[in-house]
Amino acid sequence: MMIGCSKTGNAKDRPAYNAGMFYPKDPQELKADIKSYLANAGQAVISQKPFGLIAPHAGYPYSGPVAAFSYAQIRNQQYEAVVIVGPCHVDYFSFASVYDGDAYLTPLGRVPVAKELAKELTTDNQLAQLSSRGHVVGMYGRAEHNLEVQLPFLQTVLKDVPIIPIIVGSMEWSVLENLGQQLGKFAQQHDVLIIASSDLSHYHSYKECQNIDQKFIKLLEKQDVNELYQALTSQAVEACGGGPILALLIAAQANQATTIKTLKCANSGDVPFGDKSRVVGYLSAAIYKGNNPKSNNPKPIEQLKSGYLDRSEQVFLLDLAENVIQACVKGQPIPKPTDIPPICQEKRGAFVTIEKHGQLRGCIGYILPMYPLYETVIEVAQSAALKDPRFDPVQPKELPDLEIEISVLTVPEKITDPSIIEVGKHGIIMKRGFYQGLLLPQVATDYGWDRETFLEHTCLKAGLPRDAWKDKNTEISIFSAQVFNRETLK
Repeated sequence: MMIGCSKTGNAKDRPAYNAGMFYPKDPQELKADIKSYLANAGQAVISQKPFGLIAPHAGYPYSGPVAAFSYAQIRNQQYEAVVIVGPCHVDYFSFASVYDGDAYLTPLGRVPVAKELAKELTTDNQLAQLSSRGHVVGMYGRAEHNLEVQLPFLQTVLKDVPIIPIIVGSMEWSVLENLGQQLGKFAQQHDVLIIASSDLSHYHSYKECQNIDQKFIKLLEKQDVNELYQALTSQAVEACGGGPILALLIAAQANQATTIKTLKCANSGDVPFGDKSRVVGYLSAAIYKGNNPKSNNPKPIEQLKSGYLDRSEQVFLLDLAENVIQACVKGQPIPKPTDIPPICQEKRGAFVTIEKHGQLRGCIGYILPMYPLYETVIEVAQSAALKDPRFDPVQPKELPDLEIEISVLTVPEKITDPSIIEVGKHGIIMKRGFYQGLLLPQVATDYGWDRETFLEHTCLKAGLPRDAWKDKNTEISIFSAQVFNRETLK
């Protein structure tokens, strides 16, 4: 594999492998093409600063005019860095590869990698690694193009902004979910733009392509990550960058960026020389914070915080969690609930705790409201039973001895005054740098801790010194939880 070096030393600069194929090699021709595409796209149509963009990555004569609609939205904006996430057409690997080099090169010059930010994004994370996989010449003897073709647009509309290039080597859910969650946390700490590089359906007739792509757009705007993932993996819809788009959606939802605007949808049959018998679909879209009537989050965050489950809704979730655990432990199909209460369709964070004879047997959950509550319970119930790294998977013979408890969370809020924490009411999230730990409200009650002891043990859970909560560099967030089990329902 060849790695390019800059003229100024031993920097690990990735060459412009695809210049002259997917886009012009001559700088002046390239500048003229991009200028023309942007002029045709017109001015930005959204007033908010985009959190993320979706842009196509085919050859410029086909997809360049569509991609320009995305890049027109970020003219005159400023970001600390731009994260560009794309699929891999030239290799396969079971993680997200964050480029470990110094820069990407294009005919318009050198685009530096934000190396410290890239390192921060990948610390202690096996599913997102610093690597050259997917960024250089792959197993098929060619180099990936989908990030490279985005860069001349970026160089034109944003000046001197470093990038974090990421190639996703797998459509495994664990890889996509991990990347999305990592990017979501990362974007809470840094002012970044996330670009998902993706074309849509491939090699259908013109009309069939339009139908498939419109179905994809409807699912995208619905923002149901699980439904979109199932549609992609079952090939009900198509997007070669579907994985990066899913990661972007997860990150956006973690940052309350839940407005999606389709800017332009077209396909290769729309250009004058295009063959309409076998086309490829293209989409430009922007994701940002704002009011979105199409969002599947039916209530604003303020109402979610006060949403309280009545007894019947608690019974529904306990039945669901118990049935899911029974099924997954026995290797049976996961049950699909019906007659789902409306509040259980709202996006909520939740934990499922499994105890055996009064001792912890597994506990997994989502802090942030990323999925409808019933889907969250289905997911974390399976994980608590089979994937808690502290325990062996639950065995069928243990099932009669298990007690299930569910904690439905409010949205975490950062605080600066720890004295407002109420033992028994609030859970705590402690974070400093790369270290983070969480304890649920009932933990303090179960052990009889006072507020300070609770703070100290949350620090220890995060891998921090016991008194780290007193450090101004430590971030403290609190949340409330509605906790219920079979005993509380008697």
